This record gives sequence, structure tokens and C-alpha cells, in this order.
Amino acid sequence: MAGTLCITSTILTRRRCSREGDYEAPSLFTPQNLLREARRQKGLPEGRVPAICMLDPDGDLVDFLQAAGHARRHPTWASYHTVLETFVQDENEYGIIGRVVDASFATLMAEELFASCCQLLISITSAGQILPIGQPPYVILIDKALRDEGTSYHYLPPAPYSCLDPMLREMVSARWDHGLVPLYVGASWTTDAPFRETEALIAQRRDEGILAVEMEAAALYAASQARQYQIICFAHVTNQMGQTEGDFEKGEASGSETALSVMSQTARAWRQRNMEPTRPF
Repeated sequence: MAGTLCITSTILTRRRCSREGDYEAPSLFTPQNLLREARRQKGLPEGRVPAICMLDPDGDLVDFLQAAGHARRHPTWASYHTVLETFVQDENEYGIIGRVVDASFATLMAEELFASCCQLLISITSAGQILPIGQPPYVILIDKALRDEGTSYHYLPPAPYSCLDPMLREMVSARWDHGLVPLYVGASWTTDAPFRETEALIAQRRDEGILAVEMEAAALYAASQARQYQIICFAHVTNQMGQTEGDFEKGEASGSETALSVMSQTARAWRQRNMEPTRPF
């Protein structure tokens, strides 16, 4: 009951963010126009980003790629706020933006990436353990995210969760090699106030069956549903919110090897699905 009351309170609070009927209205301010003006001011030509891009909120994978000499700055990325790096893995080019922390920032970058011809966006974010299902670090495919932030309510009407596209969930789950990276599937809690994760709130989330807490997925999935973007969010559970010393360990190369494997498996599944012939009804 406590968990249900908490979710209801969140929905009632967020309902004030957008008036009924606003969800279908087009935005006057668009990512295309923002990028157009940024290109003009920076003297950049139009260009396309790689078909598959990543958000790396902690920036560890970007640092790893740069240190290894594998990252190259994208020549036409015109965002005012970020640098887009590109790299090649398994003979395929990817784009990656580091340190995109928080729901609103992640969604801003998602909009700009899809406006620049991205077709699949993968987010791999560090997350705190809520419901213990293993010893960190481990990876969760987020299939739904509790909307305890503000951005998602500007894309979708109030509801407790925003969700991963079921077809993308099945695509990843059916083709995943657990021998390379074990994968759990479940719900996360997206919050925009990480230092207000109180003992009572964590207990409620645990009662609701939520596996982890992070800061981006609910908004990314809301934008995905509203805009028909293909976005897949993973939580790399690396910590128990600093409750013990020695927390926040990500594994090999600060989790970069794991992140690359998650990206490669997801990208391979997406490409295989896109090559499949359309089935007749």
C-alpha cells in the first residue's frame, strides 16, 4: 500500500507539469532548428551521425576509447553542449557522448541525435542496487522505469512507468549471449534527486519489485514512445549507494569492457532484426 500511495503522489504532482492536450501539440522549438543555428555559428556543414549511438553518463567508456586512441571527434556534430566521438567496433562505426547525466540532459541529447539521423540509441548508465539479485557489478536491461523525474511528463500523460518498446525487449532478450555478459531484465527507478534516496523510499521501491535506481531511463523511454525513437536503456549496477567502503567498482577498465560487450550484442541483435524479411500478416 505504501508503494502504491507513493506512486500515486508522484503522478498527481507531475500532472501539473503539462496541461491536458499538450502532448500532441508540436513544439515551437525543435532540435532541427537548434542544430541549424549551431552549424551556422560554428561554420559546420550538415552531416549524419552513425546509425547507432550511445550515451555514456559516467564518461568512463569515452575516456577508455580516447586513451586507447580509438575515439575520433565527429566532424559535423553541432550541439552547443557536447562533443560526439565516433569509434569502430567489429567493423561498425558508433557514436558516443559522455557525461550525459540526468533525464533532461539525456533527452536533449537524444532529440538532437535522432534529428541528426541516429536510428538506435543505447544508454548504459551506472545504477544503484535496490532489490538484491546479485553482487555488483551486473547489468540490467531496463524494461520499465518509474517516472520520478520531470522530463517524461512533458512527453506522455501521467502514469507510473514509461516502458521499453516490447519488440526491442524481445529482440535483445532472444539474441543475448549470457556467456559474454549475464543479463537481468526488470524495472528501474528514475530519480532526479539522487541524494534524496531515503531509507523509506528505497524500502518502498524494493516492495514494488524495482531492481535499481538511475537518472535517465524514464525520460528516454517517454521520448521514445512519444517520438517513435528506438531507445534501449541498460543499468550497470555498480553500487549499493555507498553504504560500505569499496563501493562503486565497475570491473575491468572501469566497466568499459562490459559496456562494449553490451553495445556490441545490442547492435548485432538490432542489425539481425533489420535484415529479417517482413513476415506476412
